[in-house]
Amino acid sequence: MRFLMAALASLTLVFGTVQAQAQSALNDILSNGVLKVGTTGDWNPMTMKDPETNSYTGYDIDVMTALAADLGVEIEFVPTDWKTLVNGVVAGKYHMTGSASISPKRAKAAGYSNSYFSLATVPLTLKENADRFKDWDDLNQADIKVAATLGTTQEKQVKQFFPDAKHVIVEAPARDFQEVLAGRADAHITSNVEAYKLVAKYPQMMIVPVSTPKAPTPIAMLLPQADQVWINYVNTWIALKTERGMFAELGRKWQLSE
Repeated sequence: MRFLMAALASLTLVFGTVQAQAQSALNDILSNGVLKVGTTGDWNPMTMKDPETNSYTGYDIDVMTALAADLGVEIEFVPTDWKTLVNGVVAGKYHMTGSASISPKRAKAAGYSNSYFSLATVPLTLKENADRFKDWDDLNQADIKVAATLGTTQEKQVKQFFPDAKHVIVEAPARDFQEVLAGRADAHITSNVEAYKLVAKYPQMMIVPVSTPKAPTPIAMLLPQADQVWINYVNTWIALKTERGMFAELGRKWQLSE
């Protein structure tokens, strides 16, 4: 009887493993020969879409292209935006996303890969405001407008960091920094990674010289929450590529730090 029960338990375990593999995104990717990646195309230098060619460039694009190559499949970038980024993974519109900040809210619905770099939040303004804004508290005033893009981590942060300021929330494809450039907002907040690119592209902008950046946050890929087979594969791939220096090399290529 003990032998029979042990055999049944072993058979159940094997069957469960086979069933999980059959239902995994990994099986779908390998069977159909296509890795589908959700990307917004509006986060410099991570993912940038050329509207004339509908093609993408950036750090995320290089990372995902390398993943597809190692899987031996084609890659398809699926357009999405920040407010529907998680829903796209949950609904199976794509197998994963590019880089996204790790947050408890997103983790309620989607899974995450292991993190492969971190960023922090800084405020930007126009250089003409250099004498007005020196630190975080200077922006937390009733007569100050601080912008953020709907659905991003920064949308929540502007309300948390600047409860006394006015909040200008714009919806993609509009972007928060455009509100600052147009004079409709005094400042906006973004990752230090994007901030370096924005001040290089728009010389009239500056990073507010705050005493310290806020909300240091690990970055990872969003994945189907219950698909442990696919999550395990991606984490194994991240560990291997980290050891071989791919993430560090791409970080230098796309200037993820000053």
